[in-house]
Amino acid sequence: MERSVGVTINSWQTVLFFPFITVWNHLLYRLEKIRNAKSPCLFRYHSAFWDELQYLHLRGLDKYLLFVIEHNPVEGEAALGYLSITPQSWAVQAAQIELDLRSLEGCKNMKDIRQVNCNLIFGESLISQFLDDAFNHAGIHNQRIALRVFVEHLNEYLPSFGEQYDFRFRSIAKSWREIILNYVEELAKVTELRQEIDSPYIIGVPLTEEQKIFMGRNDIGTRIEQLLRDRRRPPLLLYGQRRMGKTSLLNNIGKLLPNSIIPMFVDLQGAPSSASDHAGFLYNLARDMEKSAKKQGVTLPSLAREMLQSDPFTYFDEWLDKVEQALEQNTALLALDEFEVLDNAIAKGRFDEQDVLGMLRHLIQHRPRFKVLLAGSHTIEEYQRWASYLINVQVVHISYLKEAEARQLIERPVKDFTLRYEPDAVERVLQLTRCHPFLVQLLCAEIVVLKNEQDPSIRRLATLANVEAAIPEALQSGGFFFADIQNNQVDATGQAILRFIAAQGEGAIVSRQTLLQEFPDADITFHLLLQRELIEEVDDGYGFQVELIRRWFV
Repeated sequence: MERSVGVTINSWQTVLFFPFITVWNHLLYRLEKIRNAKSPCLFRYHSAFWDELQYLHLRGLDKYLLFVIEHNPVEGEAALGYLSITPQSWAVQAAQIELDLRSLEGCKNMKDIRQVNCNLIFGESLISQFLDDAFNHAGIHNQRIALRVFVEHLNEYLPSFGEQYDFRFRSIAKSWREIILNYVEELAKVTELRQEIDSPYIIGVPLTEEQKIFMGRNDIGTRIEQLLRDRRRPPLLLYGQRRMGKTSLLNNIGKLLPNSIIPMFVDLQGAPSSASDHAGFLYNLARDMEKSAKKQGVTLPSLAREMLQSDPFTYFDEWLDKVEQALEQNTALLALDEFEVLDNAIAKGRFDEQDVLGMLRHLIQHRPRFKVLLAGSHTIEEYQRWASYLINVQVVHISYLKEAEARQLIERPVKDFTLRYEPDAVERVLQLTRCHPFLVQLLCAEIVVLKNEQDPSIRRLATLANVEAAIPEALQSGGFFFADIQNNQVDATGQAILRFIAAQGEGAIVSRQTLLQEFPDADITFHLLLQRELIEEVDDGYGFQVELIRRWFV
């Protein structure tokens, strides 16, 4: 009873003395401004530091704190640390938001915008990450595309502080758009002034929807559409070797399918498979589905991570009910890229096989509005646990481009491409790459680099000699691709066989009898090399499918 009375008295004292405390704090602030917050700082005498029972917001504390931070950083930092764990922590947040807004408003050029994330205190944004990715693109052409995408989605990358700051954010966004678009125009002018060939080729990362260089694959799109309409609702496997363009296809699959099919792309190399538990896996899975659907103009309900903690699969299943309602008459295509990474996480015991794969099987069997497509560089048969859960998987094989598609990629990758090829130069690129999408881009990108180093009078015509000169550079710059074949796709016997065939020269076919004499009991290895599309059977022998890969193994 006595304690209750004490609490009541303290509460009344807080309200009773509030006007007097407000006047005191205001006088301190005015005096501080006259002194310019010089040490010893008067801020320490503010009631926020001695009236610990005051739960009402002390008017003007955020402005006073901001003034001290600007004029006496040492005192300001100490005040931030203390106030952040008191009932006046609102003032800390308000001051930090104001500092962040001033940092955003202070950006006057592209350099400022790229570095602004380093100065943000309270707000979290994707600014630096996205711009770093944009500037890491090889070629000004792709940098310009990425920067235009950034401008289109600017509101998503800026941090969010609440509706009361909307007016300032609109002003910031308007200023940034002008800065970035002016910078994009300057990039275009520099390219034209130097008479450089603007390379559109993308090396090492999948093509996104915005990059116009994606072409072809209409036959695969048609095949996927046919299977999606199959009433048996079989799961699909998009199977192909590394760098054949599986992820690029999934990023662009919306262009190849009817509008009634909503692709939901999930990269299992990312957050879902790296989660520490089932709740994290399902939360990241739902988040990626939501982001992907939004690009198609479909807004899915959000799923709070906290909801998944107690019973993750039950709450995820309930969320899927809401997703089906949001889809209306549309069909969802859940595309899971790099399924091997998830299998590895299951093998390590991070996720339970029956829970995760059982959830996928249940989704396939009992949710007709959902279709499931896996993508990887292995067959389901190589992962027996998947084969037992996903019955009747239909394989869609993605391999080399058609010759017409590869020619377009060489000669007309984008509109207004300024490099022209002599006919025999084009034929040589086709011979060296066999229309392999990654290798065509790799070799053509090096040809552009080589031509930009030449005199402008001969710069814009590629010859057979130019193609040959670009080969060593392509082998070097694409080393990660070739090394992956050597180190991760074949064993020691396979490497030895590939080197043996490679040493015989371009276009050589080595008889099966000769190879078995050199490598007895290598039948299984031959089968694996054929499956990996590294060699092919010609009459009674074997030869390399792709000349550039052969050259790597010489």
